[in-house]
Amino acid sequence: MTFGKIDYINMLPFHIFLKKSSLPNSFKQSIAYKKNYPAKLNEGLKKRRIDAAYISSIASVNRSLRTINSGIVAKKAVKSVIVKKGAYVKDPHSATSNILAKTLGINGQVTIGDNALKLYLENPNVYIDMGAAWYQKERLPFVFARLSVNKHYLFFKAIADKFKKQKIFIPQYILKDYARKRAISRDNIREYLKFITYNIDVKAQAGLDRFLRAARLLKL
Repeated sequence: MTFGKIDYINMLPFHIFLKKSSLPNSFKQSIAYKKNYPAKLNEGLKKRRIDAAYISSIASVNRSLRTINSGIVAKKAVKSVIVKKGAYVKDPHSATSNILAKTLGINGQVTIGDNALKLYLENPNVYIDMGAAWYQKERLPFVFARLSVNKHYLFFKAIADKFKKQKIFIPQYILKDYARKRAISRDNIREYLKFITYNIDVKAQAGLDRFLRAARLLKL
């Protein structure tokens, strides 16, 4: 079994959960070799190179995939999916964020992930937080990614269900390592993770449905 890993801070609690779980070591080790950014994981899942991954919500609408009600969900603001006003430039790392910008009518340079978080924290007045912009317009959470599966659905569903029920403690040495590598303080990492939830509940599902409907209307 193979699982694709998004190596962003927003998935840090999930990776700590996996690391501390009683899952086979061979499975845990395989995750490190399937690490990539969201758009590449979309492709890997589509071509069946991996069995499961949190992929862009727009890419999860695929008849060959089964989805699980776990994802990367911004309750309101998110800080790590941003637009810098100006000429429109796609971020090749995320399909969903580029389409979200279009559905919101926002033109500018789209940036996602840890680099986006760093940029936003350094100069928030220059950027539009797309999680906040979506919530202001729709009053619903935004689902940036959804757990999608090619094979072993029950196995991955059990993992996701257990993860959502647990409160994950991030050890200081891991926080320190991420802070050093991303040039983002430990306090900012902790604060940022409060914006994220991993459960696609009724409101999050309603937000996802509304986004997908808007994307279809715009033929995106």
